[in-house]
Amino acid sequence: MRRNLVIITSFTLGMSFFGLFGCDNGRNIAIICKNNPEICADLHKDSWCLAEKTQLIRNRYNLKDTTNPTGKQLFLQLTYLEDYSRCIELAAGVQHIIHTSRTADRARAFRLSTENLNLLQEQTRERQDPFMSYYQWTRFADTAALHRLLDQENAGDVSDPFLLAQVATYYSNRNAIKAQQLYLKVFSEIQYDDFDADWLLGLASAFRHEQQFDKTYMLTKANLLLTQQKYSEDKMLALLGNNKILAAKLDKYAQTLIDALKNGNYSTSSVRKWLEPESIASPTETMAEEPVPEK
Repeated sequence: MRRNLVIITSFTLGMSFFGLFGCDNGRNIAIICKNNPEICADLHKDSWCLAEKTQLIRNRYNLKDTTNPTGKQLFLQLTYLEDYSRCIELAAGVQHIIHTSRTADRARAFRLSTENLNLLQEQTRERQDPFMSYYQWTRFADTAALHRLLDQENAGDVSDPFLLAQVATYYSNRNAIKAQQLYLKVFSEIQYDDFDADWLLGLASAFRHEQQFDKTYMLTKANLLLTQQKYSEDKMLALLGNNKILAAKLDKYAQTLIDALKNGNYSTSSVRKWLEPESIASPTETMAEEPVPEK
């Protein structure tokens, strides 16, 4: 594999690899493209897919001089290119009646983005670091990459909260205790801006496998509060044997969990102590005295 990876078009394969979020002190993409035309040469010109194009341009610019990108940087560039390619594929199907050249330009951009994505995927197939193991597993159903990722996590080589959460999701229906440990570690280390509310449901599922229905209820309620999804109150109460008093207490604790995550103090919060599998702590003395009925 060559040291410098590339993602521009076939006519600029000598350019260095670009990728990872960031902008140069607030520069907008118009300035980046003007001063670094090679970064934007393969992209479409109009305002379609602006968010995806902006993200891709900024990432390319931020790593334009990087010769040895990390696995995470490669993963991010691949996913940003995927996002752009998916969006411009849809845009390419929209026919512009007056300015037909715009339709042709979007079609060109889609073709080139597909070529660039395929090229970058091929160039990174031999990478075996955790992020690329995850990418190869999820994109190509590569079971060897999956087992490599699991081995890397077991060996302590996976530290990124996002990756730990993906491994936790894998274990959620296979090893509930392992999933709990990983999700709880993620909760302690993740920045709230990067937090995925679905992880609350993953941890809830793991606790449900252990028939810990109070924690299942609380985590599910926290997810519902964050996502504002509609739900059946009767089904939620069924988790607690229709114990409305306990449900009210757990509702408050769900909000406490959300606040702790938002404020970045989850690792020192009382809710963490309650959720830890090995802990005997409880959020309130009343809750400790009142066990959760099973269904």
